Amino acid sequence: MTRLVVFDVDGTLVDSQHLIVAAMAEAFGLAGHPLPPRDMVLGVVGLSLHEAMIALAPHLPEAETLLLAEHYRQSFVAQREIGGAAAHAPLYPGALDALGRLGAAPDTLLGVATGKARRGLDHLFECFPIGHLFATTQTADSHPSKPHPAMLLAALAETGAAAERAVMVGDTEFDMAMGRAAGMATVGVAWGYHPRARLEAAGADVIIDGFAELDGALERLGVTA
Repeated sequence: MTRLVVFDVDGTLVDSQHLIVAAMAEAFGLAGHPLPPRDMVLGVVGLSLHEAMIALAPHLPEAETLLLAEHYRQSFVAQREIGGAAAHAPLYPGALDALGRLGAAPDTLLGVATGKARRGLDHLFECFPIGHLFATTQTADSHPSKPHPAMLLAALAETGAAAERAVMVGDTEFDMAMGRAAGMATVGVAWGYHPRARLEAAGADVIIDGFAELDGALERLGVTA
């Protein structure tokens, strides 16, 4: 019976915090608004871009939050092209090995559910040789923002996996809530952008401190190959 392991990207597979914070600073600067604190900026990673701007600046009218989102999008792309994503948004230690190991396991499929747009995910796959490992990739421009379960429901439908044989792996409370809403088990990663306490409060079934612990976590959840 097929096992499906779905990963978030930013804060889970890729450490893109420097690009995110720099692009956010430029976006707020161009719009003439003060930049929220760094922990607030990283706290909205995982939400769709406009939803993130609303969370960061709830006092602003929609036209302003849409403008912030567009400034951010342009700044992020420009910085990524100048600096090189592979250098400024590297894979976390152990990510590549874990993906290869799980992808080679029998009856196991891998997926992505990310707040990135398709363009951003495609660029990531150009930088790192991991795109071929994923049987399903769901992005923010095709679905409602996390924690709505649409991305995971689509991943289940595309792969034919049952929710009880599927796991969502992510670093934010949005990932945990999305997984629970889709009827999937959840694994929180402690190296990302939401602290352990926030993952626990969101109902993470297991929290791991490194990719070497992922296989054991899946066994504890009963989602084995």
